[in-house]
Amino acid sequence: MNSIYPAANLPANLPSLEVPGVKRGTQYLTATIAAFLALLLITAFIFHGYVAWMLAYPYVAPLHSNPEKAIGLAYEDVVFPSHSGKTTVGGWYIPASSNDDHTLQSAIGSASSRTVVFSHGYGANREEDWVPMYELAELLHDMHYNVLMFDYGYASKQYKAPATGGHEESQQLLSAIDYAHSRGAEEIVVWGFSMGAGTALQTALLTDEIDAMILDSLFIPSSETLFDNLKQFVPLPKFPSLPLIEALIPLWTGTSFGSIPAEKVVATDYRMPVYIIHGTKDAKASYATAEEISERQSNPLSRSWIVEGGQHELLFRSHPREYIQRTSLFLSQVDQILHA
Repeated sequence: MNSIYPAANLPANLPSLEVPGVKRGTQYLTATIAAFLALLLITAFIFHGYVAWMLAYPYVAPLHSNPEKAIGLAYEDVVFPSHSGKTTVGGWYIPASSNDDHTLQSAIGSASSRTVVFSHGYGANREEDWVPMYELAELLHDMHYNVLMFDYGYASKQYKAPATGGHEESQQLLSAIDYAHSRGAEEIVVWGFSMGAGTALQTALLTDEIDAMILDSLFIPSSETLFDNLKQFVPLPKFPSLPLIEALIPLWTGTSFGSIPAEKVVATDYRMPVYIIHGTKDAKASYATAEEISERQSNPLSRSWIVEGGQHELLFRSHPREYIQRTSLFLSQVDQILHA
């Protein structure tokens, strides 16, 4: 006869009904998932760290020529510290033409008190062939301007420094302006291209020593604009890629995107004449931003030329005659006003 015991009378030491193998399998699966997620996080961190490093240290081709070989102009190699003292700047100084030819007065210095300082774009050096920089240097030389061409730190092979979106680059441009003054310049025009144009605007917030600016394919660096350009080469999602890159950039540059005064640059009415040249088909920098900056300018000589169908930094190549005529007219008007 079977007896039924109440639950209260069951022995306390009955064995567990759990299957040991099942418990170990669950723990192993959990550990595997956790390890996989950790690996994904580490991989994402390393990948975005590499992207941040590439932004800080972009590949820039080495110099392949010089003014004498390229356009027959004698020049001087120059080196000077940045205004901040943190980096070193190397470049070329081309004294102005004397007697309307290419003869330089190296022994006594230039006879001209007018200097144009070129501010090249990101990912390029002082040569920036596609602009083309040498042809502009020759034009200015024949117009009796001294020309200073230099490399920002991220483009220099000898004095390498990270790209900082204009934070340290503006200090390098300030020192280039100081150098031009040391060579007798009384009139200084900064001619900037792409992010070099944006750096010129940042620099103009810090000094009154710039008498005019020509800004070609103006690019204002910010976390958003840099990420938009990055996506053209690497298809990254905005989240979490942008926050990760923003967090990692300071590891390589020592500065953050927050140190770039992008909003102030766009909102400022600059004291000096500003000539903005931009294309409507610029895939790297919106011409709407260029128009916004231009509309804020109150100097009577300030103007803009929005080139229909123009592409980033290819405006001289696509409209060489008009480009030269417009910029030459602007320079002559600036010179007249300064010497009135």
